Amino acid sequence: MTLLIPAANIWPFVAIPLVLVGLVFLFTFFYFLNVWIRALASKAHVGILTLIGMKLRHVDPGLIVEAVIRLKKAGLSEIETDSIEAHLLAGGDVLNVVNALIAADKAGIPLDFKRATGIDLAGRDVLDAVKLSVLPRVIDCPDPAKGRNTIDAVAKDGIQLRAKARVTVRANLERLVGGATEETIIARVGEGIVTTIGSAASYATVLENPDLISTRVLEKGLDSGTAYEILSIDIADVDVGENIGAKLQADQAEADMRVAQARAEVRRAQAVAVEQEMKARVQEMQAKVVGAQAEVPLAMAAALRDGNLGVLDYYRMENLKADTEMRSNIVGEEDSTVQ
Repeated sequence: MTLLIPAANIWPFVAIPLVLVGLVFLFTFFYFLNVWIRALASKAHVGILTLIGMKLRHVDPGLIVEAVIRLKKAGLSEIETDSIEAHLLAGGDVLNVVNALIAADKAGIPLDFKRATGIDLAGRDVLDAVKLSVLPRVIDCPDPAKGRNTIDAVAKDGIQLRAKARVTVRANLERLVGGATEETIIARVGEGIVTTIGSAASYATVLENPDLISTRVLEKGLDSGTAYEILSIDIADVDVGENIGAKLQADQAEADMRVAQARAEVRRAQAVAVEQEMKARVQEMQAKVVGAQAEVPLAMAAALRDGNLGVLDYYRMENLKADTEMRSNIVGEEDSTVQ
């Protein structure tokens, strides 16, 4: 048995999908119409399907078309849309790269799209680098923002000089990726100034010829491995500082004096110790003498008791002792009278 559906009932099932497809087509067409017309009017044609593919890849079609239009108007139409889209997907700044390419082309600076995108993805501002290649930048050495206004160095005669330099640099696009920054230039120039002043026999030589510093510093090739090319090094100011040599000599003399005083104090302490030791020895000997003298009466008493010493002998000894003391006193009085 065959089921027949009337034609009037089939029409809604066919019309609704066709209407939906038509609405999607119109919406898509009008969504990209403005961008497509802009590209077409600028003779930088980008197909509708290409714009739809960009949208599906989460790429802003308007940004890509704007970049293509700028390149087309600048006469750089050899860059493909896919390359621009790939750079945007990599996280690059498309318009900044395009503006850098246009500026480099107008200034006659060789810069291709691959190098420009590499500089941009490396984190450098490629447009600023192109501007720096056209208009050199002046760098103060040392950097006042770091808290120092001069570079201090000491000549061989001990006189300190305080110098200030201004370095004129321009960007080197070939070494911009991986090249050292301004801090390295400042450090190298500062090192060159210190070396030049330190090798001078007298500070007067440097004051008479300040260009001697810039000449010797430039000879060292300080821009090697950096993102810049040094055009000139100008000595802005050179001032005379302290007499470091005399100050160091005074400090050394004071230190030597303190060392000598410490050694003298050590010797004095040793002498005092020896003196105290000798006094102790004298006291010890005096104690022995007193002890020996104390034994004399005991020995005499023992001799008298044992009969080894008579009474007359004892008195004779006492008389001899008294006579000796009297003569000693007389001699002492005569000596005092003579004096």
